[in-house]
Amino acid sequence: MVLESFQVGTGDVPTVFLHGFLGSGRNLRSLAVAWTQADPRRRILLPDLTGHGASPALSPDADLSTLARDVVDTLDAQGFTGAIDWVGHSLGGRVSLAASLHASGRVGSVTLLDIAPGPVPLDLSESGYVLDILLQAPPRADNRRALRADLIGRGLSEGLSDWLLMNLVPDGDGVRWRFDRDALLRLHKRVIGEDLWPAVERPVHPPLRCIRGGRSKYVPDAAAERLEAAGCPVALLPDAGHFVHVDSPQALLAWLLA
Repeated sequence: MVLESFQVGTGDVPTVFLHGFLGSGRNLRSLAVAWTQADPRRRILLPDLTGHGASPALSPDADLSTLARDVVDTLDAQGFTGAIDWVGHSLGGRVSLAASLHASGRVGSVTLLDIAPGPVPLDLSESGYVLDILLQAPPRADNRRALRADLIGRGLSEGLSDWLLMNLVPDGDGVRWRFDRDALLRLHKRVIGEDLWPAVERPVHPPLRCIRGGRSKYVPDAAAERLEAAGCPVALLPDAGHFVHVDSPQALLAWLLA
């Protein structure tokens, strides 16, 4: 399945940059532009993962390998050949690890942005919290302001509300959600339980690295130590939460360039 995507940069180092759960490729556009300006060798593809943004809908049994295969199909369609660099935030990082298992010939390296390979405990899943609120929101509204007020009234921050509202599309004289919220709930339940440590701890794996936010719980100390022991260096952005590219973009860019 070919996904909606766009490219940044025209260099000869092909890279795919994957967003997190409930996001889209444009969430990472500013960082991708800054990266290609600082390193003109990069050519970065930013897809909307399956079921996200403007990409096709999720199949009922979609899992991380499904999402990874769809990214590979999109790389093929856009002329990104051979083994390339995969960079993924949160869900995007887990898709990248799945690709290294199921399409190893297409993965030259994996960079994880605030995500660990193990199953994500439900009580640590910020995405799960946001999804719970999203599922309570009405399917459509007269305007964006009304849905914004609804989300904030249910306890979501203004910043997260505005981020979610990027997924609204016109619907007659109102707006509706672009994605299938129930399908995303099924996907979330399936993917947070997947164990991807085999991608990291096998005898031979592509170069790996991970960066974690100091205010995030997604890469606990035990996971960071286990990653390091498996040959995956882990760096820390002390002032960042889970959305490292939003909280500490300059520090993250410096680390990507290192």
